[in-house]
Amino acid sequence: MGVSIWSMHFVAMLGFDPGAPVSYDLSLTLGSLALAMAGTALAFVICARVGPRPTGLLLAGTLMGLSIGGMHYLGMAALSSAVVLGYRTPWVAASIVVAVLASTTALAAAHKDYRATWRAVAALVLGAGIVAMHYTAMAAVVLFPGEGRQVGIAVPPIWLAFGVAGLTLMLLMFALAASLMDQRQALLLALRAGRLGYWEMDVVRRRLTLSEEGRAFLGFKPGEAFDQSLVPNLLTPASAANRLTRLEASIAMGTDYEADYEMLDGRWLEVRGQMIRDGAGRPHRLVGTIQDVTSHRAAFHALAQSEARQRILINELNHRVKNTLATILSIASLTARKAEDPKAFAASFQARLLSLSATHNLLTAEGWERADARSVFDAEFGHYDPDQVCLTGPSIWLSSEAVLSLGLIVHELVTNAAKYGALSTHEGRIDVDWTEDNGLLRVCWREQQGPRVSAPDRRGFGSRLIQSTAHEADLRYLETGFEADFCLRLRTVKDGPEQKAL
Repeated sequence: MGVSIWSMHFVAMLGFDPGAPVSYDLSLTLGSLALAMAGTALAFVICARVGPRPTGLLLAGTLMGLSIGGMHYLGMAALSSAVVLGYRTPWVAASIVVAVLASTTALAAAHKDYRATWRAVAALVLGAGIVAMHYTAMAAVVLFPGEGRQVGIAVPPIWLAFGVAGLTLMLLMFALAASLMDQRQALLLALRAGRLGYWEMDVVRRRLTLSEEGRAFLGFKPGEAFDQSLVPNLLTPASAANRLTRLEASIAMGTDYEADYEMLDGRWLEVRGQMIRDGAGRPHRLVGTIQDVTSHRAAFHALAQSEARQRILINELNHRVKNTLATILSIASLTARKAEDPKAFAASFQARLLSLSATHNLLTAEGWERADARSVFDAEFGHYDPDQVCLTGPSIWLSSEAVLSLGLIVHELVTNAAKYGALSTHEGRIDVDWTEDNGLLRVCWREQQGPRVSAPDRRGFGSRLIQSTAHEADLRYLETGFEADFCLRLRTVKDGPEQKAL
């Protein structure tokens, strides 16, 4: 900014003709440049720190306007000619006021909005204000004939003009280059923050350039030599063939590029590129990003598996709900046939539903896939004296269907034992033993030291349930106590490294 203001002054001074040769003192000329640069730099620092507050803008605009005015009059002091320069005070004051107003207005416009429109408005206001200040100040000049001062090192106006123009153009190019570098650096930092790599390909020469982040995704260390011929060796054969096919198609048709690569180490890379054409419309460069999407693909895969499992569970739930409802209807129907009155029906039906609910709780704890046979017996005998019950048998995992069947059967046996059998007296005892035999769960039920039992005149609910549910069943009513041998079908499937009975 300082150089631009300074160059405007000396370019405008090429139009000043006092009627005698003109030259400029080099030291004062450079001093005027330093003053313009220092004043504008200080004004920008103040604006950056205080923001758009009126007091800050007014202070910054005042300093900038004074530096512009000081630059002008110091540059005029550098002028050497055969005439003597004088100034009219009102016009000098007016030129300073114009510089301050223009600077303050331009800074306010620049702070109002960062859009290009407001930046252009700020530039136009400041440029017009500097020009107005210059010619207002020139209107204050009064020429007096006489001998001007002599300077040691003087610069002719034409050479000064070339120097000013050259310095201005050079500075503008440096500023443009710095702006472009700043934008590129900001872009690379944004890509790095987003964990993205940057790549370019010269499609004519097939020359690939990768950022450090992009090389890291491919497994290259910082500073390690990289060549695009190494890329296919890092991919699985299918991904390498897919990369070549898509790349050649994108170059041939001039379209954007998009592909996912699977690395030999199991990672997945997502590569996206946009085609840039030359002035003739031919494909020139591919520019894009590369990122590691292994976690994304794993998440999508897990989601797909979860959705598939959810569908299976919903179907299984529908199936089991229908089976449970059918079981409840069967229990209600059979209980109603043998009930003497509604009160007895309600008590029996409620007890059987609670037993079914307890069995459901066992299955729920294992995800409705299986339950241990012992846990079924423990649940049914949980309310009775443990000294009256002896449970022996191995750990056998039952399927959900087998668990429900065993739970209903054991509930009926325990209920009958509590009403009429070994559990109806304090001296009674029940021994239950179970084993696995050729895909069958064999259960032996023995009651001892209880009341004498006899075979019923008609089959009750428990007898019907055991006969209809068990694969085989033998019920014996002996003088020593009730005995039952029954078995349920099992099926064995692989579950991890070992076989488990389900």
